[in-house]
Amino acid sequence: MRLMILKPMKVCVSIFLSALIVVGALFCGCTTTVPSQGTPIPTQSMEKSKILLATTTSLYDTGLLDYLEPMFEEKYNVDLLITSQGTGKAIEIATRGDCDILAVHSPSQEEAFMAGGHGINRRCFAYNYFIIVGPANDPAGIRDMKPEDAFMKIMTMGKANTPGVSFVSRGDNSGTHSAEKNIWKSAGYNYTADVQKSGNWYIEAGRGMGETLQLASEKQAYTLTDEGTYLAYKGNLALVPVIEQGDILLNVYSVITVYTPTQPSEKIAMANNFVDFLISPEIQAAIAEFGKEKYSKNLFTPMAGECSQFKCDCTNPATATTPATA
Repeated sequence: MRLMILKPMKVCVSIFLSALIVVGALFCGCTTTVPSQGTPIPTQSMEKSKILLATTTSLYDTGLLDYLEPMFEEKYNVDLLITSQGTGKAIEIATRGDCDILAVHSPSQEEAFMAGGHGINRRCFAYNYFIIVGPANDPAGIRDMKPEDAFMKIMTMGKANTPGVSFVSRGDNSGTHSAEKNIWKSAGYNYTADVQKSGNWYIEAGRGMGETLQLASEKQAYTLTDEGTYLAYKGNLALVPVIEQGDILLNVYSVITVYTPTQPSEKIAMANNFVDFLISPEIQAAIAEFGKEKYSKNLFTPMAGECSQFKCDCTNPATATTPATA
């Protein structure tokens, strides 16, 4: 008899206590259930926001973006997605509004992009130099010449079918290709009329910088490359630097927030965060160290402190949300 009475009493007490818990939870405004055995129950989705960066192959091939990506993602709790193209292709993607951030190295193309109202908060964040590399025996005899004079001599000897003298061009409207065309122009040539398709000596790769270097190595030809990508690929190349000096070889990298009239404000804010991230003292110091351990030389020089020398903005916070032309 006693056992039959106690059992129902325990059930009643249990039901009563459960009811008190539920009522208390409702009065406290709680919407979660009480976890069993201390197991936490998530109350909201922890999925990160995603932001897309379109960039040049040299920033990607060198590993700089792989180096910086986790720092940015941790600081802002976002997923940074990266697509690497030549500068021309990257700008095409940005012009269509198919990315959120642009990081490239072709000032003339960047200025046209900004003038078209496609970007805001353009900031320079790093630089290095283009170099001319070629076979160790330097068949054209251009070592340490001015870049313009070297190009003239390569063309003259190439057209004369001099053994071993050829040039591999990116040929892809990239920042490096633009720099090459600028050297031809400075040397007095019309690129389209005088250089392109002017003979077997001139080879258009239509590839990224790493692949272009590999092709030039296979053909034992000269090519123009950014120094960072050359150092990253150096161990697999039968090419050496032959020209490393000349003002025309300066190679400046910029980052831009992409703008379209329909761009969500939160995407613009995240892109502006990335701009500020790259020009921050902490990341400028990190860029200065990148490559030293592996290559005994930094692959990029941070822009901090040298803005006036290169006539670009590298310090002002990214505060604009619409372009000046809008």
